[in-house]
Amino acid sequence: MSTFPYVPLDQRPWRLAMGLRPLEESKWLEVDARRDEELALKRRLVSGERDTVVALREEGNAASVELRDLVIENLATFHPDIERDVVASEHPIVQASLLVQEDLCVLVNDGEWRLAAACVCFPSRWSLITKIGTSLDAIHAPVPGYDDELSRPTNSFFSRLQPERSFWRLNWTLLDDASLFQPGLHRPSASGGPDQWHFRVERQTLRLLSTTRAAVFTIHTYVASVQQLRDEHEDFTDNLLTALDSAPPAMKAYKGWVGVADQLRETLGQS
Repeated sequence: MSTFPYVPLDQRPWRLAMGLRPLEESKWLEVDARRDEELALKRRLVSGERDTVVALREEGNAASVELRDLVIENLATFHPDIERDVVASEHPIVQASLLVQEDLCVLVNDGEWRLAAACVCFPSRWSLITKIGTSLDAIHAPVPGYDDELSRPTNSFFSRLQPERSFWRLNWTLLDDASLFQPGLHRPSASGGPDQWHFRVERQTLRLLSTTRAAVFTIHTYVASVQQLRDEHEDFTDNLLTALDSAPPAMKAYKGWVGVADQLRETLGQS
């Protein structure tokens, strides 16, 4: 049985899609055996790398309070054994983030949806400070194909979001570093054997807060070595190679995947 909760690969080729699914309130926040370790890392990062992992604007303050209260309420209802004490001196979005494994982002609508507050301790090679205050389109501008394929449906989705209907999706990448905290913009091609390659999955959720009408975006990051997933899933290697082979050249360059499929085949003896 697999110990890794999500492997969003199949026999279909690479595709850029929102892939949204309805989300039950009871499944908004996920708790697993790595919680204590990950929250300890969050505390260290908030203390030692604050300018990298925390970004705040005044227009996000009220929504951050509402989000913190919602996190505490959700934990009390669905994870009652978990401590819910917060650091009184901290900003509300940091208080909330230090209670959960998820990274937390708040977006407010001033005619465009903009990132107004965030605590992102586990970025996947992107810089939070360059995103704060920017619109959805600006946030995703570096992603190849986003403008043509996802800008319109993404903005349309946010405009229709309602508090009673939340959603989740999965995003994945392949990196040569298992670290959760990877804030740099540089995306080198992965190198090494299957125990050096790591499959990184983000379980992302989207919901609208009922009072402030701000949008909340959460990211729970999971990482496993390619070797582990090969051992646990018979079709993992073939499906991964299919995705890598079929990704557009611009996406391969953006993700740091140039030549990775060939390296994998050579290392793993795949034809």
